[in-house]
Amino acid sequence: MERITSKTNPLCTHFRKLASSRAYREETGEFLCDSPKLLREAELWGASVSAVFYTPGADVAGAPAGARLAEVTESVMKSVSPMETPQGVVFSCRSTGRRPPQRLIPDASGRQRYVLLDGVQDPGNVGTVLRTADAFGWTAFLLPGCADVNNPKTVRAAMGVHFRRVIYQTSLEEAVRLVRAAELPLYAAALAEDTADLRTVDLTRCAVVIGSEGRGVSREALALCDRTIKIPMSKTCESLNAAAAAAVVLWEGARND
Repeated sequence: MERITSKTNPLCTHFRKLASSRAYREETGEFLCDSPKLLREAELWGASVSAVFYTPGADVAGAPAGARLAEVTESVMKSVSPMETPQGVVFSCRSTGRRPPQRLIPDASGRQRYVLLDGVQDPGNVGTVLRTADAFGWTAFLLPGCADVNNPKTVRAAMGVHFRRVIYQTSLEEAVRLVRAAELPLYAAALAEDTADLRTVDLTRCAVVIGSEGRGVSREALALCDRTIKIPMSKTCESLNAAAAAAVVLWEGARND
């Protein structure tokens, strides 16, 4: 059994860089995950796990065969974990491809619903939307300006979606081209003069743009959308954050599944 007690071990340095640097994650093609729960999800869905750190007594039953497994001290775990309160397991995974296909086709259940995140910068919100999209049968596109899909906070909030669902990253123009080629309506969750109540719009086969927490949907995206939709809510509430708004829209699209 391998045991690591030094914070200067090269693998420790590698883990810390994966936790802190988007550029390093992109360069190495790896990302960092924490918690026994995520490790079990990775094993369940056949993710390519490279290395696993665990503290004595932690549950590593889900560690895939072939992964480098090392017991570490509590101080080493705290030095590499991206979380303030480590859960005793941290591991690195190979990142899967994020390029979209040449054309959009229905998923295994025959659904064609896409959520396009436009400049959503909070990694927790991005991860939450990915998790919600997975729950309600939508496929996610991350457009430029979004938080890194492999940021540890995004990964943790998504709770295993990285291992079991396709997540695409591309430009606004490419995403819109794919939506148009599939003959899908493109909506934006935003307010305009002709904004429609989302309960009156057919969301069973479509693409919806969700904007950032501060500015909302960008002008560039709005100009390319067929129409805007709104969530009916109390007059005392000005708006919802991106993750909450997305949850309502995505559930509405799946309500009649």
